[in-house]
Amino acid sequence: MKKAGRTSQQFTPLRDNHVVRSVPITPDILDESLLREIARRGGVKRYPAHMVLINEGDQADSLYILLSGRVKVYSSSPDGKDVVIATHGAGEYVGEMALDGRVRSASVITLEPTACSVVSGDNLRDFIAAHPDFALHLIHKLIRRIRHATESVKSLALEDVYARVVRLLTDLSEPTEDGRREMRERLTQRDIAERIGASREMVSRIFKDLTLGGHIDVKSARISILTGLPARW
Repeated sequence: MKKAGRTSQQFTPLRDNHVVRSVPITPDILDESLLREIARRGGVKRYPAHMVLINEGDQADSLYILLSGRVKVYSSSPDGKDVVIATHGAGEYVGEMALDGRVRSASVITLEPTACSVVSGDNLRDFIAAHPDFALHLIHKLIRRIRHATESVKSLALEDVYARVVRLLTDLSEPTEDGRREMRERLTQRDIAERIGASREMVSRIFKDLTLGGHIDVKSARISILTGLPARW
């Protein structure tokens, strides 16, 4: 993956209409007033889809506040294999792990055209000191990240690939009025393989059996769970 280069667009001052709040409030999304206040500490920059914002191993401490669009956090092996750590959307932020002064622990790439307010490390530290509510949000987010990492390690160590597929489908889906469950985002089999640390070929075999068994339906990378998923494959 190539490092992100400079774009021709310059930072612009934040205006209220840059902040897109079309998503529901969740523990990962900042309160709107707090989001606006910290976003004003940085300049707005727009990125096209598939642009790398953060490179694993870089020495930098800027915080990227997502005003619109979506990004993927991932880590790469020397042979080019990617493992997806998380995805984030409007109202969330990435890059906070570099506050300890060490190098970036993961890479971040845009999944679609994305606008960010990029806040420097110095401005971020001043904001944290002056706003304990943001500091508390940051602490809670880091705790959730640690819990997620712990669950991921347990899953990789104790569960087979099928169990990890079922866990992902369950975690990322919501019930619908007709009794099904539908994934909140479009995921290809490669996307799923990258998230659970498996090969695409193994995920493809599992999906083929689940589809033939009438348990799932896949249309345009939109996965619907039609019935309860079998406990074992």
